[in-house]
Amino acid sequence: MSPKLEITASPSQEDLDFLGRSLANFNDADVGPSDRQALAVFHRDGDRIVAGLSGYTGWGWLYVQWLWVDEDWRGRGLAGRMLDAAEDEARRRGCHGALIDSFSPTGIRSYEKQGYRRFGQLSDFPKGRSRVFLQKSL
Repeated sequence: MSPKLEITASPSQEDLDFLGRSLANFNDADVGPSDRQALAVFHRDGDRIVAGLSGYTGWGWLYVQWLWVDEDWRGRGLAGRMLDAAEDEARRRGCHGALIDSFSPTGIRSYEKQGYRRFGQLSDFPKGRSRVFLQKSL
């Protein structure tokens, strides 16, 4: 009997956890443990988050998955300070590089000012924009 193909827009958390564990086990056996650890940096105004960065470190790299600054707080250097803090923590964890991607022209310019270099892009992701991949040596 062959496996049944299932397509879903609402996978169960249990299935996603299984998939993540299975891939991690494969990668650990193939290239060694990732030592993956979450990393987040926040700026708060009282109890309110006005800027945040979320990602992880693994295999000697910092990957910044999300970076957001509230519209009222943009232009004050918060993104750069969060990146600096995340990079400092990544160095403490033994990382030698950082990776980020964006399709925001403003974001891309900001990352380049922080020392990130472009190394690839996907055109029309989303349509009319390019998703740009940037890296930085730590």
